Amino acid sequence: MRILTTLLAALLALPSLAATVVIRNVNVVSMTSSKVAEKQTVVISDGKIGSILKEGAMVKLPEGTTIIDGAGKYLIPGLAEMHGHIPPPNAPGGLLADVLVMYLANGITTVRGMLGHDGQLNLREWAKTGEIVSPNLYVAGPSFNGDSINSPQEAIDKVKAQKKEGWDLLKVHPGLTLEEYDAMAKTAKEEGIRFAGHVPEAVGLLHAIEMGQETFDHMDGYSEYLEADKGPVDEKKLAAIVKKSKEAGVWIVPTSALWAVLFNGVPLETLNAYPELKYVPENAVATWGRMYTSRAKSLTPEVTKNVMTNRTRILRALHEGGVKILMGTDAPQQFSVPGFSLHRELLYMKEAGMSPFEILKSGTVNVGQYFAKQDSFGTIETGKRADLVLLNANPLTDIQNLSKIEGVMVHGRWFSRTDLDDRLATIAKKYSRMATEK
Repeated sequence: MRILTTLLAALLALPSLAATVVIRNVNVVSMTSSKVAEKQTVVISDGKIGSILKEGAMVKLPEGTTIIDGAGKYLIPGLAEMHGHIPPPNAPGGLLADVLVMYLANGITTVRGMLGHDGQLNLREWAKTGEIVSPNLYVAGPSFNGDSINSPQEAIDKVKAQKKEGWDLLKVHPGLTLEEYDAMAKTAKEEGIRFAGHVPEAVGLLHAIEMGQETFDHMDGYSEYLEADKGPVDEKKLAAIVKKSKEAGVWIVPTSALWAVLFNGVPLETLNAYPELKYVPENAVATWGRMYTSRAKSLTPEVTKNVMTNRTRILRALHEGGVKILMGTDAPQQFSVPGFSLHRELLYMKEAGMSPFEILKSGTVNVGQYFAKQDSFGTIETGKRADLVLLNANPLTDIQNLSKIEGVMVHGRWFSRTDLDDRLATIAKKYSRMATEK
């Protein structure tokens, strides 16, 4: 009870909710096209986009309306972290509240949590109703893996249980046998629940696609199928698997920035200099460093180069082949700090040939399409969920402008830059104090 009370105290520090919010004279990047609609007035009521008008149009506003000056700024739909992790409510030190704030402070208004814990279904509902400081949450249940599943019947039972409990999807981890995976996949189809994540070694990429796995996170299975660690990939084999992926309606969550870390493709001194590490406990950063050093004993420069070069080639081919990409980073993870990691991911997507509009689409429009049966968001249109990010520069001219955030709105609730900075400063101060006390 004490843990829950402390958690709620941290999460419930919400700004007041105005019934109507107006963002005036703003340049709107609606994501319905690659054009910018200049000098617009956007009216938000009861958590949804009410109307979008030319600046100067007459509009009657109720008393108490909050007016935000958007002059010279750019309004985009809220971004998404499609492979995020949401700490359990009983995580020590207020970690859950910290993670949710870091997501929001970086413009992330939707998180697909990819590892279920007790209490997350409640969190999802509290986020939906605006009772806590949080992005919108969609959550996978506790994972299907070699330790949690020991027979096809256990897989069947677990699918049915998670569907009944109300999880949004099933999470696949390594270790499942072919029979267990097939039992899970067939039952998921019967029960009407999607499944996503990794490709168990005994299953393989081709079979996982054929069985209806929906998202392949980290491009899992593709590098193995194409033997990306050994040298240049077979272009004919790559083209064939891209075609199969497109026809099957597969979605890809690349998490390339993390894989650059896991294959030591970024120098450790560069990683240790990331400014966002001030929002992470000192002992966690030290552990990440030791893991990096340990990997260096078995990873050769040739393997690192092959993997990184080929992952870029594979992502480029998937994108050019029409396979839909979803923005995701697998945070929190090694040197992958919630929210901040998304802005590092952008550079890898750019390197794979994606334009700023296409990158932005992977975190907005595509996510809205993925969750279309559950809600309506991902573009700036009348009636859509009011998840918005106000930027100080145009992201369509330079995708790195996504980090120039003036404010974030989730479900119609506005968080100013000052508010977000104050919340981040509280997190940094906490971990700085812990380091000093140690």
